[in-house]
Amino acid sequence: MSSLARARRPILAGAAPLSPRRKWRAITLATLLLAPAYWSILVGLVSLIVDDPAGAPNAGLFIAFGLCLIPFVFLALAFLSEHPRAPRAVVGAMILALLVGIPVSAVAADAVTGFVAGIGAGGVVALRADLGHSWKARALGVLVATVYTFLMIRLAGDLLLIVAPAFPLSAVGISDHLSERRRDRAAAAR
Repeated sequence: MSSLARARRPILAGAAPLSPRRKWRAITLATLLLAPAYWSILVGLVSLIVDDPAGAPNAGLFIAFGLCLIPFVFLALAFLSEHPRAPRAVVGAMILALLVGIPVSAVAADAVTGFVAGIGAGGVVALRADLGHSWKARALGVLVATVYTFLMIRLAGDLLLIVAPAFPLSAVGISDHLSERRRDRAAAAR
C-alpha cells in the first residue's frame, strides 16, 4: 500500500471500538482528577473576594495548583480511552478548553459555567471517538451541561458548586452512549 493511501485511511480503521466499561473508567478517573483542580481554583477565586484578606488562603497558590492539574485530566482521558493520537489530543484539548472556557465565563459572568464549558470542549477532543461517534453530538452534550450549570447556579445557588466537576466529561460520555443507541436502533430497523 502506498504512503498516500495509508495517509487517507482513517486513524481508527481496523481498531476495535472502545468498550463502554473502559470509556467510563477513563471518564471517571479523569473526573476524579478534575474535582481537586476545580475545587482548588474555586478556593482561590473565593479567597480573592473575601472581606478579610489577611485570613484568606493564598489565592494565587490555589489557582495555580488547580490550573496545573488540568493537563493531567486531559492526559488521563486521552491515554485511558486509548486515543490513537493522545499527545496531539491533549494539546488540542487544552487549547479548546481555553478558547471556549474564557469567553463563556465572560458571557455567563461566572467562573463555574465557563469551567464546565471549557473542560467539556476539551473532553470532546481528548476522549477517543469511535466510528459511530459525532463531534456534533458531543458538542450538544457539552452545551446542555453548560446551560444546565448556568441555570442551576442561578436557581440552586451554591449547592451546585460542589458537584459541577461531574458535568463536563460525563456529558461527553452520555452523548456517545446516546449516539451508539441511535446507531443500534437504526441498524436493527434495517
